[in-house]
Amino acid sequence: MKDRLRELRKSLNMTQQEFADRVSVGRSAIAQYEMGRNPPSDAVISLICREFNVNETWLRFGDGEMFIEKSPDHEIEAFMMDLLRGDEAFKRRMVGALARMTPDEWSLLEKKIKELQEP
Repeated sequence: MKDRLRELRKSLNMTQQEFADRVSVGRSAIAQYEMGRNPPSDAVISLICREFNVNETWLRFGDGEMFIEKSPDHEIEAFMMDLLRGDEAFKRRMVGALARMTPDEWSLLEKKIKELQEP
């Protein structure tokens, strides 16, 4: 599992500290897991899988794909959770503006997006 943890962290382009912060453990714990000195507890494994949408079978045994494919609703939920946790002012303003749009404004936005998608 140590190699898969490192592979996961690197695929997410995260430092050990960033990864540790997301799963609420110390950086040294992540280092220990990646060196194979201490295995993560079941609770930590569950947190990792939930936080990063990781296939638990892959993480534990190396079988299957690294990530679980997200449904569109799950992608929106994950985006909103990241938005609420983070401090990205533009994204917050953008979502706030979308939340205040009228039905006519939604129709106009949909039309503009369709225009932009045309070759």
